[in-house]
Parts: sequence; structure tokens; C-alpha cells
Amino acid sequence: MIAQPVYVGADIAKESIDLFCAELAVPRTITNDPAGYRLLLKNLARVGFSVQVVCEATGPYHKALVTALHQAKVAVSVVNPRLLRDFARARNRLAKTDAIDARILADYGRTMKPTLTPVPDAKMVLLDELVTRRGQLVTDRAAERTRLDQTTRPELVASLRLHLRHLDGQIEKLWACILELIRGTPALRAKVERLIAVQGVGELTASALLAALPELGTLSANEVTALAGLAPFNRDSGAFRGTRSIHGGRAEVPKALYMAALCASRANPILKALYQRLRSKGKAHKVALVAVMRKLLIHLNRILKPLSPCPA
Repeated sequence: MIAQPVYVGADIAKESIDLFCAELAVPRTITNDPAGYRLLLKNLARVGFSVQVVCEATGPYHKALVTALHQAKVAVSVVNPRLLRDFARARNRLAKTDAIDARILADYGRTMKPTLTPVPDAKMVLLDELVTRRGQLVTDRAAERTRLDQTTRPELVASLRLHLRHLDGQIEKLWACILELIRGTPALRAKVERLIAVQGVGELTASALLAALPELGTLSANEVTALAGLAPFNRDSGAFRGTRSIHGGRAEVPKALYMAALCASRANPILKALYQRLRSKGKAHKVALVAVMRKLLIHLNRILKPLSPCPA
């Protein structure tokens, strides 16, 4: 009887998945499609003890496998790729191939015992997809507006304006879908109502923040700022005291908070005072604004705690 789970490393590419497990006979490679998932699950179903699959976050390519594993009640951990590379370097494994990465993932699981990735809420997944698509179109619109400013040829101007009108319509439709989802989901609506009660936070910021950080309200202050990439890290050695800086985290969270923090630094009495105090100490505008973003995020995380009273 094996008390500890057996770890299966799964290195995921667009069309294939390399597998490795020291204790089990699993296929070396499967296709990254439902047929490949069924083959893996068929092999895992024969096992009489606990199995945990470990894979990297690979943009869209890992999501279908993780969904299939969740549906089959197989434990899975999706880990940060940077942690895997640091772990491999610590083990002096500098070579990198798909097969080697699968071994490293299994080794990482045995050594670090990563926490399980929970089953995502279907409504939050839909919100994330809608917000992401809207953001993509907003980026496209900004690029087209720049091109419009850079050309005078009538046929090009007409083409750009036609495309901009189309993008405006699509962005409006997606925003309508986001609002419909929020207002039709009581739990999500309650969260948004709490967030927008904070001065500087609107429905757009609230929806983007919840899509990028669905864990909001379940983490400590240190955890939520680190996950968002807003925690300052020390750069000290001996007598040297380096400049604290932020890095890593989910890039979409600072993007969602930027305008809210900018507005709050001008209108919210508490955050305005924080911003002005830091500026008076000689801190750069961006440094002070990041501090406002961090303070705002901690407050938003706190008001979404289950026992937190709804702000007035």
C-alpha cells in the first residue's frame, strides 16, 4: 500500500504531451486531444493507489488536459514554469527536451509536493474568457487608431474607420455579455457590488480583477500581493541595501488595477494621502502608484472575506 501519491510528470505542447512516472508504466507520449486524454486515463484507472499529475501552466494548451483530469477525479497540480526551471537548475539539469521536462515535473512533484489545483468555477472561467477577449479587442482598437493617425490615403482611412466601427461594436457586445453574466450570477454580483463600493473601482475594473484573480477574498495580504506581482522583494547582501522591486505574478492584475489606483490616488482620501506622502519623500510617480495599487488590492481582498461586512 503506497501512502504517498505517485507523481506523473506531463510536459504539454500544442499537439502532444510527454509523460513520465518512475513507478507506473504510462505512455511516453500522447496526443494533446481527447483521444490522448482517454489513453492516459485508461492507464491511470488500472492503478490501485493515489496518483497526482504535475504539469506546467502553458497558456491555453494545458487547460483541456486539466479539465479532463478533473472530470475523471484525478488529482492535478498546475505549477509555475519559472519554478520548474529553477528546480531543474538546482538539480544541475541544464538540458531541456520534452522528455527531460516530463521527468523534472515528476521529480518536482515527489520533492516539493505541490498543492492541488482546484476545479475552476464554470462561471469564473466564462468571465475570464469574456474579459480576455474584450481586452484583446481593446488592444487591437488602440493599434488601429494609431495606424489611422499615421495615414492620409483615403482608401486606407476608410478601411481603418470601418474596422474601428466593427471593433467598437464587438467590444460593446462583449461588455454586455460580461454584465449579463455578472447580474445573472448572484455570488458574482455580490462580489462586484462590494468591490465597486470602493471609491475608484468601477464595474470594468471589478470584472477584470475577478477574472484575473478569482482567489480574491480567500488569501492573506502577503499571498494576494505576491500572486498579483505587487509584493516588493528585497535586494540586500551584507552591508548593501538594494532597491526593492516587484516582479512576477499575474500581469493582468496590475493592468486591471492601474486606472483604479490612478483615480484613487486623486480622489480616495486614504489612498490620496498615501500617494502624496510617498511623493513628498522623493518616491517616483510609478513607485508611489504601485504602493497605492498594493494597498487597494489588500483592501479589496479584505472586503471579500466571507465574514467581512459589506462596505457602506
